[in-house]
Amino acid sequence: MGTKREPTARQMRLAVELRRLREAAGISSREAASILGVNSVQISQIESGVSGVSEQRLRRMTANYACTEEKFVDALAAMVTDRTEGWWEEYRGQLPTPFLDIAELEHHSTYRHDVEFLFIPGLLQTPEYARAAFSSRVPELPEEELELRVRHRMQRKVILESPDPTPYEAVIHEAALRIRVSDRATSQAQLVRVLELSEADHTTVRVIPFDMDGFGGAWSPMMLAGGAVPKLDTAVRDAPHGTGFIDSEAQLGVFRTLFRRVEAVSLDPDRSRDFIHRLAKEL
Repeated sequence: MGTKREPTARQMRLAVELRRLREAAGISSREAASILGVNSVQISQIESGVSGVSEQRLRRMTANYACTEEKFVDALAAMVTDRTEGWWEEYRGQLPTPFLDIAELEHHSTYRHDVEFLFIPGLLQTPEYARAAFSSRVPELPEEELELRVRHRMQRKVILESPDPTPYEAVIHEAALRIRVSDRATSQAQLVRVLELSEADHTTVRVIPFDMDGFGGAWSPMMLAGGAVPKLDTAVRDAPHGTGFIDSEAQLGVFRTLFRRVEAVSLDPDRSRDFIHRLAKEL
């Protein structure tokens, strides 16, 4: 297979999973190379995402690594054979790579969960709200890149609006609903849009009011994206220094627990819609 200069997050995930399987089997890279009839440099390139791997070779590798989880192996094989050139590719070289990686991750996800404290989740934002949010960045973005980011964020909504939408749940703190990233009209239109989207069968919106008891343990935004099997789930954390993709089983377990906790202390969907409706009327 050809060499890739910049592997995507999805390609890196495949590479990481193959390395984990080899190490769990107690097989060295040199031994793996001998089994496959290649050199250890090729194994290193596959496990770093620099070089691709065929489905046939992947299945040989997982068999020799004693992986008996058939659904997991099939999911890895699907990652190898998928040749999707998604809409996000038009932004390559124009936006930071994590923007493209998140769109690709969402495209392949079996579910999406968001927890937000200060901003409306990106998948629920109006163009005006998104523009105001991106405009607050320091240093300021050039106008061209600002508009690219807004357009990219709006296109991500395809996972909610397609004929086969991805199940989506957002838990939003009251602070995010009340903070005005722009003017009153923008905030009101944004709340109305959240209400409209929450009516869809595949979309669930929950609110954590300021006066909710027992809230704690999660204080920064987080995103969970479901993989074809739970072992391929991914958590995403945004930080001032960049976007982090988290895929270790131990850390994924922490994020799943955190999500269940914030979900447990949030209002149910009906009460959440009533809450948002009241806020929209107050503006």
